[in-house]
Amino acid sequence: MIKDAALWEEWEAEFIRSEPVDFERNLQLVEWMYEHAKALGAFDSLDPLEGIETKIRLAAVVNAPTTSGKDRSDT
Repeated sequence: MIKDAALWEEWEAEFIRSEPVDFERNLQLVEWMYEHAKALGAFDSLDPLEGIETKIRLAAVVNAPTTSGKDRSDT
């Protein structure tokens, strides 16, 4: 059991900083996570444009221009 959480977090942060970056290992992890997500069905759609109309409408609503400080209660 960890009695001094602050000391542990400091040690853990220093350990992570001291480890060299392993690009090949990180790339392999990403590939494994991608394969795992595919196996779970996260990428069921074969058509990348499926649902694009909905995404465009949502983007238009989210990115609507606003005027800061203007009273828009009548619109």
